[in-house]
Amino acid sequence: MIIVQNLVKRFNGRCAVDDISFEVREGEVLGFLGPNGAGKTTTMRMIAGFLPPTAGKASVNGFDVVDQAVDARKQIGYLPENAPLYDDMTVEAFLRFIAEMRGFTGKQRNQKAEAAMETCFITNVRNQPIETLSKGYHQRVCFAQALLHDPSVLMLDEPTDGLDPNQKQVVRNMIRHMGQKKTILLSTHLLEEVEAICSRIIIISSGKLVVDGAPAELRKRSKTYNQMTLDMVAPLADAAKAFEQLGDVGKVEHIQTRGERQTFRLTPKDGRPLAMQVLELARGRKWLVTDLQTSPGRLDDMFLSLTTTADVSDVARKED
Repeated sequence: MIIVQNLVKRFNGRCAVDDISFEVREGEVLGFLGPNGAGKTTTMRMIAGFLPPTAGKASVNGFDVVDQAVDARKQIGYLPENAPLYDDMTVEAFLRFIAEMRGFTGKQRNQKAEAAMETCFITNVRNQPIETLSKGYHQRVCFAQALLHDPSVLMLDEPTDGLDPNQKQVVRNMIRHMGQKKTILLSTHLLEEVEAICSRIIIISSGKLVVDGAPAELRKRSKTYNQMTLDMVAPLADAAKAFEQLGDVGKVEHIQTRGERQTFRLTPKDGRPLAMQVLELARGRKWLVTDLQTSPGRLDDMFLSLTTTADVSDVARKED
């Protein structure tokens, strides 16, 4: 549904997007992730047709965003970051106006506006001026205009930015529901949002694509993947030495002592599973294991390791 090929964007000699290529398949919710200034919004603006690329190509549902710009835009429902609205209009009047801009008239125009309000749960504020709405309702009106024409592709740039936890949950549920029928490209820097919504993640840093994969796959790259925390009744020195001698254990950390009870954190080599080895060791030494937890890995570890190095290198280049 979205094909990006070697996309480049330069501003006054600075490369904001550097030779990015990826595809988004039908029915996929792709999280477009990166630190602030990584190039996420610039990439989305090029795909949406708001910015011409310096080099490379992009297409939406088979339509080139430059050579077939109008047809490509018809496929897209776009929610930009800090989306502007006409604050003096009521919600219903604004959506009917957007419907007219999309080519709908008369009864069909009203039906499209009504359906968008119902989908985004804003019928209760239909007669309110937009300037009186809370941040959460304001964002839902922005959603409504993006999906009013029933596009096959939704592009959402920081859709929950500035919302409180309850508002975020409502918006995320809306995105999750829409993802059952539409292809969604979701730009965010919130890792919990990616975990909650996305079936696949792309991370860019300093304008370059650095990783592409499913959340579960990317967690395996985390330094905490299969890291084990266990509570046990055992002699401290004996237990620590025995764990260090296990072949798949890379690091042993003693967290605390409470009477005869010890808490350890064991980090494996190359993410190898440790549970069977640890339990067999404890059974053989007659140590009582009272709690054992294994980490599935954390996206924030992986995100920091991939983006911090690139950002530091970028700063070094600028200073040079």
